[in-house]
Amino acid sequence: MPPTAGPPPDRLSALLERFRIRAHLFHAGPLCGVTRFDEEGRGFLHVLREGQMEVTHASRALPRRLRIDEPTLLFYPRQTVHMFHNPPLDGSQFTCATLDFDGGAMNPIARALPPLIVLPLARVEGLDPALALLFAETERVRCGQRLLADRLFEVVVIQLLRWLLDHPDQAGIQPGLITGMSDPRLARVLVAIHESPGDAWNLENMASCAGMSRSAFAAAFRDIVGQTPADYLADWRVSLAQSKLRAGVPIKLMADELGYANASALSRVFLAKVGQSPRDWLRDVEVREAR
Repeated sequence: MPPTAGPPPDRLSALLERFRIRAHLFHAGPLCGVTRFDEEGRGFLHVLREGQMEVTHASRALPRRLRIDEPTLLFYPRQTVHMFHNPPLDGSQFTCATLDFDGGAMNPIARALPPLIVLPLARVEGLDPALALLFAETERVRCGQRLLADRLFEVVVIQLLRWLLDHPDQAGIQPGLITGMSDPRLARVLVAIHESPGDAWNLENMASCAGMSRSAFAAAFRDIVGQTPADYLADWRVSLAQSKLRAGVPIKLMADELGYANASALSRVFLAKVGQSPRDWLRDVEVREAR
């Protein structure tokens, strides 16, 4: 098992290598009047560069109306209908991208985040260099502009996730993956699980990895992450199984890699967590995506 001493673990790489976030620039410049954003299955990242605006939501889970009056980042990790209200002329300046999360609604990063994060740019350390490059790239047309802008937006997303890991309370993040990764002791365990999901993880070696007693580790994990270590491990393995199924990997070829003795054992856990067998779940996903 991984040692408990040494430098802090890389909390994001194993996650983003398995569940990539892809950004697609679709607007750079002013927005005037009312603009509606509603892309099925996609998130959004908006950067208000200058000006003022109001944003409204139909969902009861979000504020009905928000007024933004300083350079601000608005991050919608999941599909959420929202509308920007700007003056009819000389609207505010924006740079906007849609976000595709590998695994869709089952992406563990998207699931761990609230439906909206609103952050004034001045509060997020480390964003300035990436945003400066992004804005410079979108201000005039050059070869490869769209491809480079997409990559720069993905850099902004990573910088934002770094900040969220260090400031979960300020972003209103509830117990889950992000809060767990914010705790140095639990982060060691979570990173190890993410990197080696097929290892023979049990409470004793998880606690050893965290440098804690079993009882203290179990209590801290439940309080900070919001579920037991065993439940989290099963959820992570099932998320990986879903990703592999969508990529065309048969269930029998992934069981050992995910820590199960055989395909039947993995299928039982999958059914308990998802409510469908792997075959039925994949069929329904393919039907939805074909529509």
